[in-house]
Amino acid sequence: MESNENDNQKITSGAHISYWTSNVLPMRFKELKRNIETEVVIVGGGMAGVSTAYCLAKAGRQVVLIEDGNIGSGETGRTTAHLVTALDDRYFNLEKIHGEEGARLAAKSHKEAIDFVERTIAEEKIDCDFERVSGYLFLHATDEKDSLDKELVAATKAELDIQKLSYIPGMIDREQPCLEFKHQAQFHPLKYLNGLCEAIIKYGGEIYTNTHADEINSEGVTVSKEFKIKADHVVVATNSPVNNWVVPHLKQYAYRTYVLGFKIKKDAVLKALWWDTGDHQANENIPPYHYVRLVSYNDEYNILISGGEDHATGLADVDELPEEERYKTLEIWTRANFEVEEKVYQWSGQVLEPMDGLAYIGRNPLDKKNVYIITGDSGNGMTHTTIAGMLIADLINEKENEFEKLYSPSRFKLFKAGKVFFQELKDGIVNYIKNNPKDTEASQLLTLEKEDGIIVKIDNEKLGAYRDGENKLHFVSAVCTHLKCVVKWNKDEKSWDCPCHGSRFNHLGKVINGPANTDLEYHVEKDFNFSEIEFHDEETTL
Repeated sequence: MESNENDNQKITSGAHISYWTSNVLPMRFKELKRNIETEVVIVGGGMAGVSTAYCLAKAGRQVVLIEDGNIGSGETGRTTAHLVTALDDRYFNLEKIHGEEGARLAAKSHKEAIDFVERTIAEEKIDCDFERVSGYLFLHATDEKDSLDKELVAATKAELDIQKLSYIPGMIDREQPCLEFKHQAQFHPLKYLNGLCEAIIKYGGEIYTNTHADEINSEGVTVSKEFKIKADHVVVATNSPVNNWVVPHLKQYAYRTYVLGFKIKKDAVLKALWWDTGDHQANENIPPYHYVRLVSYNDEYNILISGGEDHATGLADVDELPEEERYKTLEIWTRANFEVEEKVYQWSGQVLEPMDGLAYIGRNPLDKKNVYIITGDSGNGMTHTTIAGMLIADLINEKENEFEKLYSPSRFKLFKAGKVFFQELKDGIVNYIKNNPKDTEASQLLTLEKEDGIIVKIDNEKLGAYRDGENKLHFVSAVCTHLKCVVKWNKDEKSWDCPCHGSRFNHLGKVINGPANTDLEYHVEKDFNFSEIEFHDEETTL
């Protein structure tokens, strides 16, 4: 389902509209245009920030939440909204890194997150299509044969309700074993967020949208470069922290992931969740996997939502499969495994993979004790961010929380997780160097196709040039405002993506994903000297 890309990027962080955003618009509140004081200020209006605001407001805290777009207009509106204890990083791996007790606590925390969502929906009377379902984990052809058995043992020790089946319910190729994770769930994330926001207001909280946090420190937040929010506690819930330039970004890596929605007959398959164990040939360290669920559509059809084909952000071309081609590969896989009909949705999202498999939730490293961050969703964003809401609220309310140490952003599992992570980091840097966009002769702007972008050098400045659908060229600085890497054009979502730490900017240079918190400089024709370039194409608009 497509519409004008410029309109789309006003309500979501990409050119494509997700299933969720197509039928529920993200909530919008007034912009903050005055100085205020509060107990807690929260930066970020996605699942992490709104969950935290809800927990604190319900506990009687004075809360202000700010979001520079609309509620859920970032990655929350681009998720597939699995609520799971079946984590992306296998429990036998988590056990090696965090020990048996750590793996058990991880399982318990995600179980409590699902229970919290279910309980909150009932208490606040939120209609968000919540359903309990089973989830089925099955082997990817490249994975080791004993992977499921190792996971069964580790997940059982972690006290999950799990069993091995000899077949996979719902799939075309049923005759292979899988693990059934019971008591998983799914919901509509934007309906849920909208309900939480209504509850936050009911409990006395304040929400401001279209309000950008320019400066963040232990005393509060400055917005619109002039208005100040003075606060006793500051929570940064921006997916990738925009208040910390270095520490968290050395411990996690950004990936793009792709999603398709297909019509499927209502009686074709039961509602459930499905995941394979990942393509170990594509990436042995962090295997990209497929993930599937169903949502209601109309009287005749459900929508089967299928995701996968991940790659490091900005580095899709490393294996010669650009972003826009990933959907074709995903469609082939989906049609081979499910009896789907017409494709009606496509979009992509971004996930942050931490070095040891679990999110970073708690006090910001090397900062004052009243500053907190939430990041490193590890592909399980809906439960990790719900855990964050409960955990951050407990820290601020000085309540003991058994998960505090497990999710502490200050932890550093170098000797247990470091080898895999630093191999991934090294590979990313090497691939970045190999694929760093070379300066293109400015004359190539003449042949640049509509809705495409290239890196050029004009007047000794490296620029990103994008030609829109009306044939007009837009120029931005090609140097990321985070740590000065050169961005690359994402033809699929019409954005400039940074291969180093995952920052993303739209074609006008506006930041749409951290850790960058400052826009790319936007240029117009008069900023540059085109006198030495001969342009003969009368249709070219500069």
